[in-house]
Amino acid sequence: MRKNLGAQGGPVPPPAVRSSTPGWRDPRLWVGVAVVAGSVVAGSRVLAAADDTVQVWAVADEARPGEPITDDDLVARRLRFADDADLDRYFAVDDGFPDDLTVLRTLGEGELVPRTAVGPPADDDTVTIALAVSRLLVPGAVSAGSVVDVYVAGDPSTSPAAPGGTEAVDRRAGEPVLTDVRVVDVSDGGDATGDRKVELAVPDDAVEGYYAVLGGLTAPVVSLAQVG
Repeated sequence: MRKNLGAQGGPVPPPAVRSSTPGWRDPRLWVGVAVVAGSVVAGSRVLAAADDTVQVWAVADEARPGEPITDDDLVARRLRFADDADLDRYFAVDDGFPDDLTVLRTLGEGELVPRTAVGPPADDDTVTIALAVSRLLVPGAVSAGSVVDVYVAGDPSTSPAAPGGTEAVDRRAGEPVLTDVRVVDVSDGGDATGDRKVELAVPDDAVEGYYAVLGGLTAPVVSLAQVG
């Protein structure tokens, strides 16, 4: 076989091949662009699906019962909720915050604002009274903002000062003494079987009647029934 020899008698090197940049008509360029774009879209969807947190309102500083809540009192907190039922207990930032609401129970600094912890301002003709109620006679769902009926039962008092007489007290024992009153606050006792302190916003003209029923019974037992 005859070999190609150069001027010095050595083999002739093959011609150099220069690489060229693909032009815009090169299908390989468009395949690469499509792959990159698809990766970006897929990554965005994965990140969006992973971020299932929601912003809800919390109080910036401690808020006490009776204080109004304004936008200046609120800060946004981003959280992940197990289900929609848990989220519905609070105020989502995207939905805004209702106007003219006041605090029904103390909220600590940075605490999320539950819907049950705020409500319309109390009427001017109400006073707050505190009841000691066995925890077994308070529905578990009762909390600040709930509306309850108050029942009082017990043996008629033999004291001559019993208001309305024994017959009247017996009649009241099976009926609510206070109806549709709002719970201001609820706190637990120190042990599992102790009393719960329940604060109620009671109309002025109903307070005297309530204490009159208590005074007409020996060892009265107070219980609550939630109506709202």
